[in-house]
Amino acid sequence: MEISEMYGQVLSGTVTDLNKDEAFVQIEGYTFALDLNELTEVPELGDEISGFLYENQAHKNKMTTVMPKVTAGVWDFAEITDVRTDLGAFVNVGLDDKDFVVSLDDLPLEHNEWPKKGDQVLVKLDVDHKGRLWGKLADIELYTQIARSPDAELKALMNNDEDGTIIAIRETGSFVMTESYYMGFIHRNEQSQPLHIGQHVKARVIGSSHRRLNLSMKPRAYEEITPDAQMIVAVLEHSADKKMPYTDKSNPDDIQEYFGISKGSFKRALGNLMKQRKIEQKDGYTYLK
Repeated sequence: MEISEMYGQVLSGTVTDLNKDEAFVQIEGYTFALDLNELTEVPELGDEISGFLYENQAHKNKMTTVMPKVTAGVWDFAEITDVRTDLGAFVNVGLDDKDFVVSLDDLPLEHNEWPKKGDQVLVKLDVDHKGRLWGKLADIELYTQIARSPDAELKALMNNDEDGTIIAIRETGSFVMTESYYMGFIHRNEQSQPLHIGQHVKARVIGSSHRRLNLSMKPRAYEEITPDAQMIVAVLEHSADKKMPYTDKSNPDDIQEYFGISKGSFKRALGNLMKQRKIEQKDGYTYLK
């Protein structure tokens, strides 16, 4: 067996040498270093040891008894540790000295749609013909297989907020896998911002089609903050004690002089903010909650 065929596999070998930090395990003429701190006791020469084989970042042949969280047959979520436009996205799979790379061939053409550092993506191990280990990004078909149908629960789900992760981006919108394992879709017209793979989002259920939820990131009508309400919030945020001596009982001239708006506009803005529980009025003051 060529060494390139060994990478990514769990194989057994014989301990042929030791130093204070490592055991050296030989398999079919190739030697792999195993960190002794992974073992409960120091092995003896001639002992048989099994472990996961790989080449680390320093191009050293390594064996580990601590299995990575993803293998050729096991999918799991892994954290993005770095992104390079010439290579792809690096993911932490649990190896101390090796991150897997999700190839740029598996990522969207637009770099702004790539996952960012700290995002979580679903990957498995992929080994190419040269023995290089890659993180294979899950495609939409895999998510479809594990997704629940929302049809029976749609009535209860309607208008609820769902947390999820962006899993694929298309010209018309973005696919989401929710934390409840529903497949969702956010049309571009329902997005509040540009989205990228691996991004965590919160979106509202507005319907369903094709066994998936239709979602919207836009606020509900009563959640929309008007420019007048935004101004009031800004005033409260910049006050030392998060309060102001103006309420819906204040003099119209005082309101006009301080805020530059009519008392009617001021009261509507206050009402909007109180419905959202962002402010409260007490003893002649308005407080930011």
